[in-house]
Amino acid sequence: MKKVVICSLLGAALFSTPFMFAPANAINSSAQSTEKGYVSVSYTAEKEVSPDTVEVSIAVRSEDKKSMQTAVKDNKEVSDKVYEYLKGAINSQNGDYIKTSNYSASPSYVYNNGKRSLDKYVVSNNIIVHTKSLDKISEMIDKSLSLGATTVDSLNFSLSEKDAQCADLLTEATKQARKRADIIAVAAGSSVTGIKNIDTSCSVNSNYGIVPQYRNMLMSKAAGASMDAAESSSPIEAGVIKVYSNVNASFYLK
Repeated sequence: MKKVVICSLLGAALFSTPFMFAPANAINSSAQSTEKGYVSVSYTAEKEVSPDTVEVSIAVRSEDKKSMQTAVKDNKEVSDKVYEYLKGAINSQNGDYIKTSNYSASPSYVYNNGKRSLDKYVVSNNIIVHTKSLDKISEMIDKSLSLGATTVDSLNFSLSEKDAQCADLLTEATKQARKRADIIAVAAGSSVTGIKNIDTSCSVNSNYGIVPQYRNMLMSKAAGASMDAAESSSPIEAGVIKVYSNVNASFYLK
């Protein structure tokens, strides 16, 4: 009697358990989506454009053997002259600006037989000039040096409208990637039905101008020699900038 009751209870439990059935078309659709083929292609579009912005770092370095205050004062006098000139040479309404990138003031030591002794006090002020007046950058450098600036640390040409250039190239690269996918699909007896994924990137190469050699110029200035405009002119060429846009894409096939 107990066995009969147990079996009845188990039977009731089994038949009361809910069962879920998936439609046949849903199963087939899932299988098709997981088995759907695709093709991966890539394309890189590039072009050369003329830079429209230049950034130059001009340094004013001062030294004094006896006093840090004297080195600071000398540096300030020269830096003020350079700043005043550059502020009048740039066009702030066009996005040009001047800023100090690094200022340092420290003692310099020498070592003799393992002993350290004070050599001099050194003050350095780096002035960054950011301008779209590419035709004036040579004059700005020459004038700054004539006012007492000591070195030109870097000269970098760039492109202000990078996003617009990238957008055009990405459009071209995407179209070309789709064309490649279509060619491959037809050759394989298939056709493109949709996009699986797309990865894009855009980069602009750095373009450094021909930084002139100022050694002879500075030596001549120190010696008090006179130079005409042609001799002191700084040969700077902006060149061109290359913009690259790359598209990696996968397309579904049928």
